[in-house]
Amino acid sequence: MTMTYRERIIKTFSCQETDRAPFGVGLGFWPWGGAMERWKKESGIEDLNIYNYFGYEPAFITPPAGMGPLPHFENKVIEENDEFVISIDSRGITMRNRRDGESMPEWISHPIKNEDDWLKYKEERLQHRLDERTAGLDEFVENAAKTDAGVSVGYFPWGVFGTARDLLGAEEILIGFYTMPDLIFDIMETYMDLWLAIWGRIAEKIQIDHIHIWEDMAGKQGSLISMAMVEEFMMPQYDKVAAFARENNIPTISVDSDGLVDELVPTMMKHGVNGYLPFEVQAGNDIEVYRDKYPTLGIEGGLDKNALARTKKDIDRELAKAERMLAKGGYIPGADHLIPPNVPWENWKYYCEELKRIIGV
Repeated sequence: MTMTYRERIIKTFSCQETDRAPFGVGLGFWPWGGAMERWKKESGIEDLNIYNYFGYEPAFITPPAGMGPLPHFENKVIEENDEFVISIDSRGITMRNRRDGESMPEWISHPIKNEDDWLKYKEERLQHRLDERTAGLDEFVENAAKTDAGVSVGYFPWGVFGTARDLLGAEEILIGFYTMPDLIFDIMETYMDLWLAIWGRIAEKIQIDHIHIWEDMAGKQGSLISMAMVEEFMMPQYDKVAAFARENNIPTISVDSDGLVDELVPTMMKHGVNGYLPFEVQAGNDIEVYRDKYPTLGIEGGLDKNALARTKKDIDRELAKAERMLAKGGYIPGADHLIPPNVPWENWKYYCEELKRIIGV
């Protein structure tokens, strides 16, 4: 049997039988800026387009959806020098970024510091206003009919924990679970109700194939909050997502969290999640262990990006892991995050070409 790209990615994430796995799909196929610049120099291809060069296959396409504050905060540069830029983004978060884009931002200030801030933010910027938030949807639907890609909603930087954390700050939300639990629950509920309204408008126009929730709520030690807190604060919102998916025949709900996710995966699976990524190796994740424990979980990523900077023997070990995972199904192969700039072009080229061969592209 030969499947379309859309059929292949949906059925793979749903742990159903497929003709083969997708290739070039997901976070683990894209480089940090420094890696891309290195590859251009080392390949001698100034206009290098890795999507075309390696034949990456279509992933999901995402309809226009204003899932954050409306109106946006003004994007404004506050201070800059040769190395850093301090700015305010459209969500009202002040951050310092490296100009070379080689690291995560340093968070400086967050828009919600107390209940009054939140009530003002909610009233002024989180009204549904669905016509504005989905402007361009009809054009998207028309163009989507000409493609062979699945349709997904969600994605970075929108998550139940993730968005609340960004609005409040990491330390503030962790303390806030004890000092202002009602406010945190209201942030999570308000955003989810907004997103469900937006997704409902989209579902009226086109079939949604995938819902993705971005959380980034774990480190090497595991989840930043206990599973009791996850159940109490977050899972009521996940239950709403699962109900929406059932009502609209949406087969896949995936979550993105860095760090060790050994507790988060089974907890979230009980509430409708059936796909997870990127399974960072250096945080202690082993995708083969997850595959054996959770045979119905769609898995993406989990190949050690740092091995790609070493020898071909190291790369071959990761490729062998991918081959074993592919044999068991339900796996979208890829590195466990964006590719760092210490990965040479020849290593990346070898990895991609060998992975294509293993997949059978």
